[in-house]
Amino acid sequence: MAFIEPVPEEQVTGVVAEAYAADLAEDGYISNVSRAFSHRPEVLEAWIALKTAVTKDMDQRRYELVTIAAARRMRSSYCMLAHGNVLAAKFYDAERVRAIALDHGTAGLDEVDIAVMDLADKVAADASSVTRADVDGLRDLGLSDAEIFDVVAAAAMRCFFTKVVDGLGFEPDAAYGDVDAGLRDALVVGRPIEGT
Repeated sequence: MAFIEPVPEEQVTGVVAEAYAADLAEDGYISNVSRAFSHRPEVLEAWIALKTAVTKDMDQRRYELVTIAAARRMRSSYCMLAHGNVLAAKFYDAERVRAIALDHGTAGLDEVDIAVMDLADKVAADASSVTRADVDGLRDLGLSDAEIFDVVAAAAMRCFFTKVVDGLGFEPDAAYGDVDAGLRDALVVGRPIEGT
């Protein structure tokens, strides 16, 4: 149960009302993420703009891998479940996503993906520990400076999002209980799924 009361559906306006309506249309329920930002629609709007700006030139699979690495480091079940599901729906089977979630270094990813996830993990853990060698390593693997920026920015913005949602006690939506059990167990790294 969240630590604050979200704004009720009948009282929201603007971008929060749009988020609530989109959740209902797409999923049949209002997500805890939308509820978490309901008191500050301007922050939700800014988050959406930031996410759009960071991801617009980024390969989606890479973004999902970066997000998983940062979310795992910060023990964000919500982000692990949401983005693990995207990886399983669009890029890999559930067993491969499970392996990536548990240890991306031994999950059969190529060296670029491993290095990208290593950097995202390091940014989420302690950005001041990132070294020139970390960045040069990605450059040596063929990433441009703009692509390296995207990796760091995606990991850093995940830190903001995760800390808001977890800091307010919002659990992953109950619907995540329907995720394949083996995958779900690998993705729940912090707060439990709502109702479990």
